[in-house]
Amino acid sequence: MNKSELIDAIAADAGISKGAAKKALESFVEHVSGALSKGGRVSLVGFGSFSVSSRAAREGRNPQTGDTISIAAKNVVKFKPGAELETQVNTK
Repeated sequence: MNKSELIDAIAADAGISKGAAKKALESFVEHVSGALSKGGRVSLVGFGSFSVSSRAAREGRNPQTGDTISIAAKNVVKFKPGAELETQVNTK
């Protein structure tokens, strides 16, 4: 499912226009991104939690040349699924 398909599904389920669904989805993404960029955590009970984790700088290797390269430290977004989501995904 891509963004436009998700917007269509939200609009149909909620009985709202596609424009309103798009605005709601964009607002959700903006607020989650904003909270994570401040180092926060976003928890949606039953769905899961988004958090930020730091990766340390490390040495890597270019697979084409074999040269050693330096990989900079960075922050990454992590998602831990909630119990309800895991149950839905693992139900046949």
